[in-house]
Amino acid sequence: MTTTTTTTTTKVYIMLIFYPSYYSLYGHVVTMAREIHRGANSVQGVEATLWQVPETLSEEVLEKMKAPPKENDVAVIKTQQLVEADAFIFGFPSRFGMMPAQFMAFFDDTHDLWGSQSLAGKPAGIFWSTGFHGGGQENTACRMAIQQGNTHIECFPHSQRRGNSTVYRKEMQQY
Repeated sequence: MTTTTTTTTTKVYIMLIFYPSYYSLYGHVVTMAREIHRGANSVQGVEATLWQVPETLSEEVLEKMKAPPKENDVAVIKTQQLVEADAFIFGFPSRFGMMPAQFMAFFDDTHDLWGSQSLAGKPAGIFWSTGFHGGGQENTACRMAIQQGNTHIECFPHSQRRGNSTVYRKEMQQY
């Protein structure tokens, strides 16, 4: 008599709430943000919501700069909404190695979240665009790491290469 045992494998997916957030003056960064958003939503178990940070320039200044209108299908994020996310990716133009004032103002408004450590340990990454080769792009990443550190957000990725695979820290494996 033969006995057959059938084993079924069940995949368990953890829902990851992911917030790609950006600032874009002329539209270059929003194009990248939309692709990141599309890619994140194509991954099973990921729910990505695209956000833009508040504009700090007046309409008059934006007109003089010939800036196109803002995307009206993307909501403006409030800093308190960051608590809802499991992970972030922040995008902005780089100007001489600096993130724009709009993003700095957004991060300056996270002081309550810093005090309560509501963002501690959440992974985040960045992407940026610059108009020319000598813009100090590498400084942009360093300065953003300081902002992430100040709010206790984990700079991502924390990985090391082993052969053909990337092994993430144990805390990051849940994502």
